[in-house]
Amino acid sequence: MYISLSWRNLWRNKKRTIIAAASVFFAVLLAVVMRSGQNGSYAYMIDSSAKLFTGYLQVQGKGYWENRSLDKSIVIKPKEMEALRMTPHVTSVTPRLEAFALVSHKVNTKVAQVIGIDPSSENEMTGLKKRLVGGSYLEANSPGVLIAQGLADVLKTGVGDSLVIYGQGYQGQMAAARLPVTGIVKLPFPDMNNGLVYMTLPNAQDVFSAYGRITSAAIMVDNIRHLGTVKSAVRRDMGSNYAIMTWDEMMPDLVQSIELDNASGIIMLIILYIVIAFGVFGTVMMMTSERVKEFGILVSVGMKKIKIILVTTVETIFISFLGVLMGIIGSIPIIYYLHYNPIHMTGDAAKAFESIGVEPIMNFSVDPHIFLSQSIVVLIIALATAIYPVLFINRLQPAKAIHG
Repeated sequence: MYISLSWRNLWRNKKRTIIAAASVFFAVLLAVVMRSGQNGSYAYMIDSSAKLFTGYLQVQGKGYWENRSLDKSIVIKPKEMEALRMTPHVTSVTPRLEAFALVSHKVNTKVAQVIGIDPSSENEMTGLKKRLVGGSYLEANSPGVLIAQGLADVLKTGVGDSLVIYGQGYQGQMAAARLPVTGIVKLPFPDMNNGLVYMTLPNAQDVFSAYGRITSAAIMVDNIRHLGTVKSAVRRDMGSNYAIMTWDEMMPDLVQSIELDNASGIIMLIILYIVIAFGVFGTVMMMTSERVKEFGILVSVGMKKIKIILVTTVETIFISFLGVLMGIIGSIPIIYYLHYNPIHMTGDAAKAFESIGVEPIMNFSVDPHIFLSQSIVVLIIALATAIYPVLFINRLQPAKAIHG
């Protein structure tokens, strides 16, 4: 009877019910969009940085990360490499040989990072081939190099020209070579675009006298939630002769930026919850004040206050659930649209993203947990406002209410 009475009361005054439900609807919508933007941006930062730089996980020589020396390079046997690729949740394994050298063309010289890659697996991980703006991509046995566009502009070189690479190889041996420019790639960040040269892994091993050696094997996983499981499996399979590092250990600046932004985001979310609470509370106060005479009459004809309180509480629950449900339904198309059409940042915001090695794009997460968690929080806030009509009815004086 109470449920039926509460439901009928809601639609006696449709405008009042719609206003109350709308306040909850917009509360859910704002909370979901805000949190989706935060979590989506963090996930995109981590994923894009992992793809472009380190992978989610790396197998390295012990002590390599501290000084980046070729003397700390390692040899991973084909069977071990295959075992890495067959590890559950691993999507790709990319071997690299990284070194620094002087790169010259005619009278122009610049220090650059030279990376020996497997063209196929590197493209699978970083999408390097789609960044090609001139020439052709590296083949498995290509003798040439790919050069970043910014570095090519500094050296005044182009496709078909030759680069001279001069530096120090494995165990102090001299590294020197003259190689043709096969292609030019445009990389997303100035630091990368102004100082990277790619060549095939066998070619790099030959130039730097590091035959059969690599400095790291970058590993990508299908979901960051599986990172701990993959790390344990890799450590078990590879033994104690190698260092296993995760993305957060290799990119502490990015971790700190995310933690700082997340802290400020939570503060903003709390402020939003406070605004939501006052908005819903104001609506409930309006609904209660409009029904003072009705409550007074009901008490005067003998209806117990506890029954009126029960009916109004069920009404608040109905309105809250209705608003939350509509909020979820309304936010889903918005979030999915923003997920597939991310916001491209410009100006100072873009520079802030680039300073931590992340493309200036604000993405949105479609994780169901966001919809559920934000809806629950708003629902709790809405239900908490039911305390006001309970206190109001409990103190109600029928005579004053009727003549009020």
